[in-house]
Amino acid sequence: MIYNIFHKTVFNYQSTVSFSHNIARLKPKESLSQKLLEFSMEFTPKEYESHEFMDSFGNENMHLLLREPHQSLCVVGKSKVEIFPEIIKEQINNLRAKSISFGNALERLSKFHADDLEAKQFLYESKLITRKSKLIKDYALESFAKERDIFEATNELMERIYTDFEFVSGFSDITTPVEKTFETRKGVCQDFAQFGISALRSIGLPAKYMSGYIETLPPQGEEKLFGADASHAWFSVYIPNAGWAEFDPTNNIIPHEQHILLGSGRDYHDISPLKGVVMSSGGSHLSVMVDVRREEEKVYMQAQTQSQNQY
Repeated sequence: MIYNIFHKTVFNYQSTVSFSHNIARLKPKESLSQKLLEFSMEFTPKEYESHEFMDSFGNENMHLLLREPHQSLCVVGKSKVEIFPEIIKEQINNLRAKSISFGNALERLSKFHADDLEAKQFLYESKLITRKSKLIKDYALESFAKERDIFEATNELMERIYTDFEFVSGFSDITTPVEKTFETRKGVCQDFAQFGISALRSIGLPAKYMSGYIETLPPQGEEKLFGADASHAWFSVYIPNAGWAEFDPTNNIIPHEQHILLGSGRDYHDISPLKGVVMSSGGSHLSVMVDVRREEEKVYMQAQTQSQNQY
């Protein structure tokens, strides 16, 4: 299963920017279940210098320095990604089979275990998830009895967020506190992901922010419009002895063949597609266009057959 992804971000500045430093994160992550086939990134104006590096969370970053005066910055990322649904299905089944109870997980995480060290950094407060609310903790504990399996409990938590919260575009932004999301029961995918993370961390379970894309389909009989998609977010919980299990509370599904992972971190701040520092005055306006399209299976199979016939 192959997806073509187009991601365009444009900053329009009120005043001329003399120079700027930027970090772009538009390169999808590779894993056993996701293979990056093609990737390119273009900048307007042209960068003065750039270099790639990998951050501590394993995300690919591009540092970009602009020294040409400009009033807008356009970054376009184009990717071709192959997803392997059967591998994902096997991974989910393994997580279910190896999952342990909430009580046993807390006991293990309270002690030293080498396999848990990397995950424990996702236990603590982060830039956008700064406080642990008793109300949010109580909400999470409604699903997490000590003897209950973590995978099933988290699945129930996901379902409750989907049922209890309303998707309202434009109601919030990336800096909206999780407490406000909980109080109003409104938000978008970033809010629901960060609320789920806050709930899990508040009861002592490591949780991280997953950033990427999801394939959306038009109403039956209608053609999909280019640029009608958006970035997507979900969360992942760490299950000692099993690994990381992903959940999408916006759609009430365990990510499978329609999710494309860009990267992960403690919250949105760690994996925002583009951020930077500019030398200028006045404000700026951000616009984003995303398109995610699945390549026709027939076309893919024809290409594979032609390739095989050459050898």
